[in-house]
Parts: sequence; structure tokens; C-alpha cells
Amino acid sequence: MTGPAARLAEAQLAMMLLTRLPAGRLPEPAPTLAAARWAFPLVGLVVGLLGWAAQAGALALGLAPGVAAVAALAAMALATGALHLDGLADFADGIGGGRDKARSLEIMRDSRIGSYGVLALIGCVAASGTSLASVAGGLPLVAVLLAATASRLAMLVLLDRLPPARADGLGQQASGAAPLAWVPGLLASAALAVWIGPGALAALAALAAAAAMVAWLAWRKIGGQTGDVLGAAQACAEAAAFVALAAWLGA
Repeated sequence: MTGPAARLAEAQLAMMLLTRLPAGRLPEPAPTLAAARWAFPLVGLVVGLLGWAAQAGALALGLAPGVAAVAALAAMALATGALHLDGLADFADGIGGGRDKARSLEIMRDSRIGSYGVLALIGCVAASGTSLASVAGGLPLVAVLLAATASRLAMLVLLDRLPPARADGLGQQASGAAPLAWVPGLLASAALAVWIGPGALAALAALAAAAAMVAWLAWRKIGGQTGDVLGAAQACAEAAAFVALAAWLGA
């Protein structure tokens, strides 16, 4: 399968992997995760739209900004099945509680959440929620879309720049040479950044710094990336972008 049909199947797989939203049935032969990863940032457009719509709808009903922010985060968590937040919690537990690489990876695969994971979730959700609630009328749609899209582009950067830390799992399956995989996400993020204006530079810098910190911790502790590392990078990068955008818009 080649051409537009192949790209559509890859986008379907990306939507099925990163969200709980209906995406139809995959044709045979199904694409690989490595082939579908170019569409990860574009999934962010859908998730970001749902989050913004939930916040805008809550504000239109006269609900408090804090409640509207919770609605936005809840909508995005429901849409993704809290996939990235789960990755963040597992990553924090593994990095914080593991004595060495083997133990860290073992902890990351444990479905139970520990104190490091709880603290990481509280910090990430609190940063996102307070940022969304701090701007009168909520963050503009384009700002939410930039955070959601560029944070998923960060996942591709980690996939290309870090080797798989284990021989199986999502991080290993999505790895592989794909030099053009960044292009759709880069174009979408650049277009949104131009639309926003100067404040987008601060948001992208904060987003990149957060993703880089996750990457450094992963490299130092487990020598590469896993699905949990990718989820942590996305969640932290998105929260950092929300903080920077809220600071710029509220200034």
C-alpha cells in the first residue's frame, strides 16, 4: 500500500495509538508504528481542539475559570485515555525509585503508582490547570493547539535522538530511520507559532527545555527512551508551553 492510502492508514494508527477516539479499521497490511509516527503531532490538533472546546463551553455556561480549566484537562485526558500522564507517572517512579537501569525499567512496567509518580502528576496537572485558568476567557484555540501539537513533535525528537532503552515496547517499535517524519509536525507548529506571534517563541523554548530535561534524565538513568519516556516528555512539554503562553498573554 502506497501513496495517500498509506498515509491515511498511518494517520489512523497514530490516532488509535495516542487516543481513545474512534478511528475506523486499519486496512491490511497494517502500517508499522515507525511509519505512522509522523502523524503523532497532528493527533495533537484533534486533542487540543477537544480540550479548548471543553474549556470554552464551560466558560460560556458561566462556570468559574478553574472549573473550565479542569474541564479542558479532563477532556484531553479522556480523549487520550490519560496515556501520556500514565507515562509521566511511570517515568517519575522509575527514575526516582530505581537504583540502576534494570530496576528503573522494572518499576516503569509496574502498573502501580508510587509517591514520585503522584507528585509528578500533581505538579504537571497543577501547572497546566492554573495556567489555563489564569487567562481571562481561557487560552486562545491557536495557543492550545500549539502546545498540543509541538509537545507531540517532541516525542519524535526523542525517538530519533535516543536509542530504545529496552528491546520491546512502544519506544522500540516506533524507532527507526524516518528522516521526513518531523516535517508535518514542524510545519503545523511553525504555522501556529506564526499565528500566535512573539509569545510562541517563549512557549516553544519552555516546551523544548522540558522535553530536554526528560530526555537527559532518561539517558542518564536508563540509557534511552521508552513509551513512558515519550509520554513524560509530551506531558511535561505541554504543561511548560501552557505556563509560558499564560504568562505572555497575562502580561
